[in-house]
Amino acid sequence: MLEPSSGSILLDGKNINQIDPIELRRNIGYVIQEYGLLPHWTVAQNVSLVPRLKGWPKQAQRERERELLDQVGLPAAEFASRYPRELSGGQRQRVAVARALAASPALLLFDEPFGALDPLTRHEMQQQFLALRQRYQIASIFVTHDVLEALSLATRIALLEQGRLELVATPREFLQSTAPVARLFLNTLPPQFLAHLAS
Repeated sequence: MLEPSSGSILLDGKNINQIDPIELRRNIGYVIQEYGLLPHWTVAQNVSLVPRLKGWPKQAQRERERELLDQVGLPAAEFASRYPRELSGGQRQRVAVARALAASPALLLFDEPFGALDPLTRHEMQQQFLALRQRYQIASIFVTHDVLEALSLATRIALLEQGRLELVATPREFLQSTAPVARLFLNTLPPQFLAHLAS
C-alpha cells in the first residue's frame, strides 16, 4: 500500500510504480488475521468480490466460487449462501483464502493468517495452504512470528529485524545459520524439534 522510498519492486517483471494502483491491488490476493470478510455479504459474494470488480461474467464468477469453495473444504451447496457470522473462525479464514485466489492473482500476501486459530485448526489450515500453493502455483509471501510455522511452510525465509532484512535462507539454511537473530528464534524451539527438523 506504500510506495517504495528507494529501490524497486517487480511483479511479473514489471515495476509496481508503473502499474495502475487499482489494477495492482486487484492482482494481489490478501489473507489477513481477522478475515476481512464483508459481514453483510454471503460467502459466495465474498469469494467473488475481485472477479466482480474485474467485470467477469456472472457465470464465470459462479463457477469460480464453486471451484474454490470446494478446494478449501466448504462445499458451495452447503456454504455459498451463508453469512460470515454463521461460520467458525476456521471456516471464515477458508473463505478469505478462497477470495484471495478467486481472480488468479500474480501474488498472494498472507499476514499472520492463522494466528487467531486454535492449534488443530491452525495445523489444518497450514496443510491446506501447502496443498493450494502446490495446486495453483502462485507466489506467496507469508508473514509470521512463529518460527516453526516459517520452517514448515516456507521455501525461503526472510528474517526482518527493526526494519532491516537480516537473512534470506531456505529452511535448512536457516536451521544452520549462525546469524544472531536467527539463533534467537531457533533457541525458542525445544531441542527435539530442532533435531527432527535438521534430519
